[in-house]
Amino acid sequence: MTQEIEIEYKNLLTENEFSRLTDFFQISDDDFRHQENHYFDTPEFHLKKLGAALRIRFKNGRYVLTLKEPAPVGLLETHQEITEKKAAELLSSASALPKGQVLERILLLGILSEGISFFGTLSTNRAEKTYKNGLIVLDHSRYINKEDYEVEYEVLDAEEGLLAFHELLASLQIPLRTTPNKIKRFYDHKRQIANEKELNSGN
Repeated sequence: MTQEIEIEYKNLLTENEFSRLTDFFQISDDDFRHQENHYFDTPEFHLKKLGAALRIRFKNGRYVLTLKEPAPVGLLETHQEITEKKAAELLSSASALPKGQVLERILLLGILSEGISFFGTLSTNRAEKTYKNGLIVLDHSRYINKEDYEVEYEVLDAEEGLLAFHELLASLQIPLRTTPNKIKRFYDHKRQIANEKELNSGN
């Protein structure tokens, strides 16, 4: 189990802007790695309402359960490695969350773990490059019937990182966009589809 504070800035991109950044950082197709994020919440979205998020990420042959919570600066991330068997049980909603600090943190948020279930998967092709005093992350994500492009900049110093990120985007003529995190984009799209189905069923 590990904990860390994550400070990152992000911006949604068009496909053309994404290509502009891959060219700028000399990133090739071979630099991208595939990862899957499996998201969890209660039916009432208790975690989302608290600004928190729970996921299992499969990356480099490892399954890691991660809880993200708001922190005074950035996000507090609690990571807990789990077995493939446990991940499969959670994805089938056939098992409770494993004991450990992730569960302890969720209980501290006042959420009953029994109500948490699997909501869906977001797949991402990701490439990373060091840039100044941080890490540039380029993501091409697919979820349900949608795909999007995003750049993230992970830093240790919030003010210095924000300035460098804005300068990078300005130099490549990429406009700043309000960018919700992946899990919010996933849930918002899922809710939109559900609303459209409900409207169509009423016609």
